[in-house]
Amino acid sequence: MSKYTVISQSPGRINLIGEHTDYNEGLVLPAAIDKNSVFQLSKNGTPNQANIKATNVGEHYSFDLTNFSPLTGGWQNYVMGVVHELQKLGAKLTGFDGEFAGDVPIGSGMSSSAALECSLAFGLNELFDLQFDHWQLIKACQMAEHNFAGIQCGIMDQFASMMGKKNQAILLDCRTLDFKYFPIALGEYQILLLNSNVSHALASSEYNTRKAECQEGVAILQKLYPTSEIKALRDVVYDMLPAHRELFSEKVYHRCKHVILEDSRVLKATTALTNNDFKTLGNLIYDSHYSLQNYYEVSCPELDFLVTQTVDQPYILGSRMMGGGFGGCTINLIKKSRTEEFVDKISSSYRDRFGMDTTPYLVSIENGTQLGRL
Repeated sequence: MSKYTVISQSPGRINLIGEHTDYNEGLVLPAAIDKNSVFQLSKNGTPNQANIKATNVGEHYSFDLTNFSPLTGGWQNYVMGVVHELQKLGAKLTGFDGEFAGDVPIGSGMSSSAALECSLAFGLNELFDLQFDHWQLIKACQMAEHNFAGIQCGIMDQFASMMGKKNQAILLDCRTLDFKYFPIALGEYQILLLNSNVSHALASSEYNTRKAECQEGVAILQKLYPTSEIKALRDVVYDMLPAHRELFSEKVYHRCKHVILEDSRVLKATTALTNNDFKTLGNLIYDSHYSLQNYYEVSCPELDFLVTQTVDQPYILGSRMMGGGFGGCTINLIKKSRTEEFVDKISSSYRDRFGMDTTPYLVSIENGTQLGRL
């Protein structure tokens, strides 16, 4: 392929378990999926002009590579954020044209933003022969969210999108960035996502609020245990929390409780995967949802309904909300032979209850960011 035209693709991701732990320096268990953002890039011969087309929405945007700043929302911020972070790393970029499209549903909790960022960063790295490694690109994409999109996200989404491997989940330590692959061999079961089709726009502000609440809890515990090297909730032994409950507001206490116990659920889930113990994995997934619903308070009635409808179905082992919350998808571990029957049933009951449709997605676990084709 000519260095003057590059096509790169980067997948969305699921997260089996480990929600809202990444920005608390904790553990997560994501995997890349068979839905991608695809970027086509070429040099345009100008010194500084970048021209971007968002095919899915039929929008264009141009900016000067030497003079740009965040807008008040929009896909443009993800593009400019990646360019800005690569430039901070020393990238010498000249004018380029880009066009992107994809099938990662926006607002679904499958991290369409990370897929967009990683496909662009990977493509620019190739187009301009920048020679950044995967970790530099991952970090640049994360910082694009922080500095241009205004979301203080952890590193999980960009990591999973860039580093995914076919039929493997990734145990990622979000502090050390150590990681290990675990085979996903579900046998007679498969992963079904149910999109509530509720936008999780509220997640943006609430995400940052939850992060601040967790930091408040850490500050309290640091004073109580000054010799314990507590830098994040990752370092907290659960028993420390109830021993001093009266010092926490109810919200901060519950936020901390979710994160600490969720980290332990991630480790238990890797053991379950190793042992092909899908019943235990399913129970952990349910526990995660109830914690996100009641302690972290990032669910919504539509997500809770979708989970509740699975509880009495013996062919479904686990279900929970996935992603930032307030909408998006549930992830379900369901027997293959009963999937069509369940989708018909849940689609009808969801429509009756909320007057809108749920969108099902059967996903497979695929490789991460790579050169691709439209």
